[in-house]
Amino acid sequence: MALSLPPAARLVVATHNRGKAVELAALLDDRFDVISAAELGLPEPEEPETTFIGNAIIKARAAADRSGLIALADDSGLCVAGLEGAPGVHSARWAGPDRDFARAMARVQSRLDERPDADHAASFVCALAVAWPDGPVVAFEGRIAGEVRFPPRGTLGFGYDPIFTPTGETRTFGEMAPAEKDAISHRARAFAALKAALF
Repeated sequence: MALSLPPAARLVVATHNRGKAVELAALLDDRFDVISAAELGLPEPEEPETTFIGNAIIKARAAADRSGLIALADDSGLCVAGLEGAPGVHSARWAGPDRDFARAMARVQSRLDERPDADHAASFVCALAVAWPDGPVVAFEGRIAGEVRFPPRGTLGFGYDPIFTPTGETRTFGEMAPAEKDAISHRARAFAALKAALF
C-alpha cells in the first residue's frame, strides 16, 4: 500500500523550537491541522545518531508513538568545512539548554578564528522523517551550500540564519523574509522531496 498524507489530517510536528514549528507548518502549505510536540507536552527524546536522518527518525517515531498521530520531525544543522563539518548534528547542542544561538554563533566564529586559513564554506542540511503510529517511517534530505560570515546580520530567521549566506546571495538567511528563505532553503528542498513522495 502506498504511503500518503491525507489533507486535513492532524499532524504533530516533533519540535520544541517555536521558530522551527512555525516554519514547518508554513512549508506544509496549511494542508494539515498541525500541533507541536511542545504543545502536547511530549518529552524530547535523546538523539544519539551521527546523521541528521537518524535523529529525525528517532524524533518522528517517538512523537508518533506517544501521541497516536502521524508525526513529522526535522533534524537540521549547520556544517562548516573549516570545522570538519561541525557543529553538524550537534548544532542545537552548541546553543545550550537555553537555546542561546548568539552564543552558538560566537562559538563558530571563535573556532574559525583559531584557524586563520579555515575554510568558511558551509552548508545547511535538513532531514525530514514522517512516522505513522505503530507503523512505517520514511525520511528525506535537503541541503543548501553557502558560507558563514561575521558579524551576524539580520533578525528575520532563527538559529544560525544570521551568519549563513547561501551561494549566489549577499544577504544572510537572517536578512531574508521567511517566504523568500522558504523558497530556497535546505528545509524547502527536503520538503519538495517529501511532497513528491507523500502528497
